[in-house]
Amino acid sequence: MILDSPTQTALGRGIKHIGIGKYGSKPLPPDLLAECRAALIDPATHPLQRGAFLGALIAKGPTPEEKTLEDAIGKGAFDHQTFFINKVCPELPAGLLPIATKLVRGHNLQVSEAEQLGDYLFGTGNCETFRGLAASIMRVRHETNEEYYGLMRSAERTFTPGFGPISCADRPLVQLAEPFDGVENSYLITPLLAQQMQKRGYGAVSVVGRSGGPKFTLNALDLYMHLGVQFLQSNHELDTPLDGYGWVLDQKALSPALNRWVDRRRTIIKRPFLATLEKLLNPCHARILVTSVFHITYQMKMAELAMLAGFDAVMVLKRGLEGSLAPSTSRACGLLCAVRTPKGHLFFQQFEGDAPAFATYRTESETSYEQPQATDNARLVRQFMEKQYSDDADFDNRVRFAQALYGRGLDWIESQLA
Repeated sequence: MILDSPTQTALGRGIKHIGIGKYGSKPLPPDLLAECRAALIDPATHPLQRGAFLGALIAKGPTPEEKTLEDAIGKGAFDHQTFFINKVCPELPAGLLPIATKLVRGHNLQVSEAEQLGDYLFGTGNCETFRGLAASIMRVRHETNEEYYGLMRSAERTFTPGFGPISCADRPLVQLAEPFDGVENSYLITPLLAQQMQKRGYGAVSVVGRSGGPKFTLNALDLYMHLGVQFLQSNHELDTPLDGYGWVLDQKALSPALNRWVDRRRTIIKRPFLATLEKLLNPCHARILVTSVFHITYQMKMAELAMLAGFDAVMVLKRGLEGSLAPSTSRACGLLCAVRTPKGHLFFQQFEGDAPAFATYRTESETSYEQPQATDNARLVRQFMEKQYSDDADFDNRVRFAQALYGRGLDWIESQLA
């Protein structure tokens, strides 16, 4: 069952109110608390939302008023974790009870436990409430690197047979990955960055997929579809060099299990672990990852996770436009580069967007495009690809800034890996 308007339900509004991180959450107001109590009792309530709401509440820590929601679960449920799990997720397999209890108690999972959890989350077990609960708890308290690594290993087992352990590429690959929910007020430049990597002797692979929200206007999948690309179906196709912007891998072809989670994420509303994980998975065995983060505090975490995923180097853009790979020309953006040398040493280097070398690209403000369309974005990309300019000066300036910034990062990475 897919909800048409997940944010309009009582629990949906509750999730938006409390599921915003451990230290930013606010108590539920009395009227919403009453509505959520009614929804928890209602058998027609979506099990994913039931789980996501309760998970956010537990991770936040219920107030005395919110603890009265026990009436809908069982007396003392919030203080007795095993009892809570049995009441909320009666169909959960017994083998997962220790992991579920750990999550409800606020403890972090070991790699093997996160891997076992991932097998259930991506599998066919019928307890959707637990899926919502687990994803919500980890998101509100923030997932650890160990948990991400376990979930990553589990996700890799869901890959279709064409994306096995062997790479057929005849050159080192660069993987480009930005948030799959895309943008609402700007244009994407991803294909032009892919072209830049191709010109430097790499094979470029852009990983894309349907938007799990919260944005639904324009994403890289929409753009590449309007550019008429041929989507990658297996690693065996990597032995045929592609001109232009290289290969594009749609999550749907990579892993039906991950693709199924897109609808779940829309129902859960908040962005669970997959919003990060799907950018980090390395099914084509690329050497370098180019990705971005919206929250600066996640920049170093993203670099560390890229190394866990098997990349030798990574470039992580901070404060890109709407979190995309397109750098901001008016706000402080920057690139964190990391490499693991052949001897196993890790090195990091920051390149700030407001450095003197990039002064010519800086602007006073950003141009905002209301409801940007994939057709217009594709037209700008084609124009720039053919002539090195388009009919939009702001777009051109941003592409040139990006090429200079990523070019500087790539120079440093190559010098470290040489």
